[in-house]
Amino acid sequence: MATFLATATISIIFLTSIPIAQATSKPVIFAFGDSLSDVGNNNHLPYSLARSDYPWYGIDYSGGHATGRFTNGRTIGDIIAAKLGVPSPPPYLSLSMDDDAILEGVNYASGGAGILNETGIYFVQKLSFDDQISCFETTATTITRKIGKVASRRLRSEAFFFIGLGSNDYINNFLQPNLPDGQIYTLPQFEDLLIGTLENQLRRLHKLGARKVIFHGLAPMGCIPSQRAQAIDGKCVEHVNDYVLQFNSRVKALLTELNLKLPGAQMAFADCYDIVLDLIDNPKRYGFKIAHTSCCNVDTTVGGLCLPNSRLCGDRKDYVFWDAYHPTDAANEVIADTLFADSDVGQVHPALGMAPSPSPSPSPL
Repeated sequence: MATFLATATISIIFLTSIPIAQATSKPVIFAFGDSLSDVGNNNHLPYSLARSDYPWYGIDYSGGHATGRFTNGRTIGDIIAAKLGVPSPPPYLSLSMDDDAILEGVNYASGGAGILNETGIYFVQKLSFDDQISCFETTATTITRKIGKVASRRLRSEAFFFIGLGSNDYINNFLQPNLPDGQIYTLPQFEDLLIGTLENQLRRLHKLGARKVIFHGLAPMGCIPSQRAQAIDGKCVEHVNDYVLQFNSRVKALLTELNLKLPGAQMAFADCYDIVLDLIDNPKRYGFKIAHTSCCNVDTTVGGLCLPNSRLCGDRKDYVFWDAYHPTDAANEVIADTLFADSDVGQVHPALGMAPSPSPSPSPL
């Protein structure tokens, strides 16, 4: 269950149906990340404690039922997919590799996931970023079998991956007093571990053919309800926000370095920190009323998920946060609009970096 800052990961690949002549006809999305972008993978992990397959999750999604998304409606990835004119891809664990649906996009994201394999260990089951890359490797092998080496290589080289991970590595790892990483490492050592691990993971993706990568940076984690609940004054925890800013800065520098070192790499950093902070500090500017607590009236000191016996707010569109960690559908739309219009992201592909378009209705699974 990452915080909403845990950015959603979406990778968009220009894939075809089986006829090679139709390559690049439409974007196909491959999503990597945590609970911000999980669309149901954890539902297929029987022992996972990071789940959202119960009411009230999905109440504002098409059909009004829980799908495994950690929000009341759409994820950021769902909204960006709709803006690109394609359906939101289904969870990897719901698919058979014999299914041609893998040619139309797959979501690998898993609630509780982190850059580090040990992150989220108390959720019992989840797909870490390394696990997700392995799942993509299986998918890529199957795509090659279906359409051939040349076409598959071309498709992967035209792909761009939108990756959003890191918040769980802090919220559900380093900042937890009973977990070892926070005791073993100093903050600078932990940052080095995160960035070094991420570099190896991005290099691995590059070897698998990824060239166009978008990494969605972290938002101000110190301002989410679960962190505010730990502050005596109920305000943002500023030292946590400082961690975020340092992490974002180092990831951006890493992407610049990899662009220089890896052949054909076009890696961009999508920065949502300022827009999310402004959402929190000035909610009325965006049509919201409340940003310091969640719509689902959860006890943010214990768990923080919206359980079936939780009491909902009167108007979900008034709130920036859905539960103690994740944004509402309405807040996701504001964030997605900003990322879609990001000029840095637009350098990776011209479909992005454009003025926000009207948001279409959510696509059903």
